[in-house]
Amino acid sequence: MFCPYEWKIPIGAERCLAYCRGRINSYPALGFGPTCMPVTLENLSVVYDRDPVICRLDGAFADGTLTAITGPNGAGKSTLLKALAGLVDYEGAIDLGNVTQSEIAYLPQIHESDKTFSISVFDLVSMGYWHKAGPFKKFTAAMLLDVEKAIEKTGLKGFADSAINTLSAGQFQRALFARAMLQDAKLILLDEPFSAVDVSTTKDLLNILEGWSATGKTVIAVLHEMDQIHEIFPETLLLARECVAWGKTAEVLTNENLARTRNIMAMEIVT
Repeated sequence: MFCPYEWKIPIGAERCLAYCRGRINSYPALGFGPTCMPVTLENLSVVYDRDPVICRLDGAFADGTLTAITGPNGAGKSTLLKALAGLVDYEGAIDLGNVTQSEIAYLPQIHESDKTFSISVFDLVSMGYWHKAGPFKKFTAAMLLDVEKAIEKTGLKGFADSAINTLSAGQFQRALFARAMLQDAKLILLDEPFSAVDVSTTKDLLNILEGWSATGKTVIAVLHEMDQIHEIFPETLLLARECVAWGKTAEVLTNENLARTRNIMAMEIVT
């Protein structure tokens, strides 16, 4: 494996974790303190129907960073997010550091989200406070005000009473982001959050991502648009069922690594 902070240097999982911690703690100006803990993967593998989807993945997502996961279709990107969210069985180990399972916000691909329920935008967004309000929805006046503010911040002012099944793809994605804002999660997992949404929505949601990172949240997003990754995400994991490269985006998304990724996936198809 390669350490995600110096990915050209082969390094074992234990040394990688120690090295990452050392690098993170050496940058207080970036908001990383000595208590920051990366999300660490050790020999992670996921198998569907005897078909290996992710193979022996090692590395660490540093606390408070924006990391893109990219690669061809079938590379295991969505599966990795589901493993981090605790939604699929896996072999190996995932250490969430100082993040509990309840402190994870997971936004699946839009087509996987159920819009058939007849609930309003306000109701959907307020679900972000479920961990505080509980099953009996004991919302305080302050919580209700926060719901309204989250709806407005995501560009949905005037849509609070609209049924979610009447929303466009972009409007629905904005509502999901508003819900995540209220959840106040430490670890945010986004699966192709900008697919099927317009340019204006993408720009607004990217600004929200940057705001989350600025407040110390760890954001991991599956993306395909290379320009978005280069512009917004300082860290990238290039995946082809196995780790091709993981580290600084400019050093990961090289022509050589991208060609290697295509070759690996082509061999998978042939075999």
